[in-house]
Amino acid sequence: MYIFLFRALKALGLLLLIPLCMLRVCTFFPACAAGGDEVTEQPAYGGRILMGSIGEPSNLIPYLASDSASQEVAGLLYTAPLEYDKNLQIVKLAAEEWEVSDDGCFMRFRLRPGLKWQDGAPLTADDVTFTYTLMTDPKTPTAYAADFLNIKEYRQTGPLSFEVRYDVPYARAAITWMHPILPKHILEGQDIVTTPFARNPVGAGPFRLKSWESGSRITLEANELYFRGRPYLDQVVYRIIPDLSTIFLEAKAGKIDFLGLTPQQYLRQTVGAEWEKKWKKYKYLSAGYTFMGFNLKSPLFADQRVRQALSMAVNRRDIIKGALWGMGEPTIGPYKPGTWVYNDALSPYPFDPAGAAALLAEAGWIPGPDGVLRKGGLPFRFTLLVNQGNGERIKVAIILQQQFKAIGVQVSIRTVEWAAFIKEFVNPGRFDAIILAWNILDDPDIFDVWHSSAISANGLNFVHYRNTEVDNLLEEARATADRPRRKLLYDRFQEILHEEQPYLFLYVPYALPMVQARFHGIAPAPAGITYNFDRWWVPKALQR
Repeated sequence: MYIFLFRALKALGLLLLIPLCMLRVCTFFPACAAGGDEVTEQPAYGGRILMGSIGEPSNLIPYLASDSASQEVAGLLYTAPLEYDKNLQIVKLAAEEWEVSDDGCFMRFRLRPGLKWQDGAPLTADDVTFTYTLMTDPKTPTAYAADFLNIKEYRQTGPLSFEVRYDVPYARAAITWMHPILPKHILEGQDIVTTPFARNPVGAGPFRLKSWESGSRITLEANELYFRGRPYLDQVVYRIIPDLSTIFLEAKAGKIDFLGLTPQQYLRQTVGAEWEKKWKKYKYLSAGYTFMGFNLKSPLFADQRVRQALSMAVNRRDIIKGALWGMGEPTIGPYKPGTWVYNDALSPYPFDPAGAAALLAEAGWIPGPDGVLRKGGLPFRFTLLVNQGNGERIKVAIILQQQFKAIGVQVSIRTVEWAAFIKEFVNPGRFDAIILAWNILDDPDIFDVWHSSAISANGLNFVHYRNTEVDNLLEEARATADRPRRKLLYDRFQEILHEEQPYLFLYVPYALPMVQARFHGIAPAPAGITYNFDRWWVPKALQR
């Protein structure tokens, strides 16, 4: 899937797992290659866009899914009171009025009149109230409840209006109201876990679900009732192809219109006059990072000295060179280098295999007769889990396997299809170590990944990380809107993560999207290239 639904990612947004080399949000406009389209004719309605997706959605209720495949499709189906604009400023979407007072502790909303669900039913504040109630119900198995639970008082004040009050200023108050609205008239009285709505949703966004052929494709069609006017494109078709190389071959054959390139494809396989004529390529440092996560319940990884040693055994530059053809930057934490929240005072762990071996010995791990480290008879062997079809991550795993072997740690690699990867291994915590990626949000609050309360069957803290000081830092940081204060809190948070190494933070890759040249309306901005996807269009003569 390509994460292009900017509103869904950044709003619902408590960081989404990335199943492949995805189209990530650009947060540094000058790095974007190629400019916007010069419109020389009036936009035309019609046509479709074919997307290649390595992962299939788990369901289309955004609050019940943490995978990007689900969030991307769902993001095109729903609407929310607020959204980010192309410059990453929070603006009104379904809300006609939005007021903030009492130092941010009080917010008042009025929805636009005439909003319609895709089945023609009116969208009102009753739906917002229903969504709020559902999200604060402890029986709702969601990882995204925290924003709603921080509200002291919610009150519906009219058919289209509601207001909320907080005890103290809450940094994510506005972002809470960028979450999607769910339809009360359909979901009321249903079990949110078993409802057929998960595969047959009704929203109020720019597109509506036309069909879902499991394992094959998902087809969306333009929503004629969308309050901003129907999108120019008639259809968005996601072809589920569980292999990046196959997606590229399909694009080359003209059967995919929009894809994220691998570094090799970007640098070597899409060069020349014919490619430049038929395609537009973009390049920018992505808003996401790749990591190796430890299952902290495993006795292999319980000692932070072990995790530090493994970090010292990793040559991140070699990984970027070998797996990404140099198309990425090393990172040491969960934030994007160059942003205000990134802690520049932290020094990366040096690549030092000898130092790593010494630290492991200090932790009691001694080489056995076969060269594999042992402690109390336990060999240091583990399985590194990677999602199937992602060649980049498989290369990363192979490089890590060799680097760990050099210090006496034996790693086997297992690849698993994306849906099973999430449902059968990540969510229930059935893994030794995994390679994954997170999106990096514009607001630095990542409570729902690192707070101990996020350790649950449906939580995003699937590595089972617990630290009382981290909990306190995250709680205080999200309760203040003062940036200097937040900076101090998040700097300390990063210091702790750097010391304890619950993840091996590896790199931030470059996003390398490619779009068929017949698509017009693309205008790169701080929000990336897809913030205005519903305004993309194709000239009549080129429509398929």
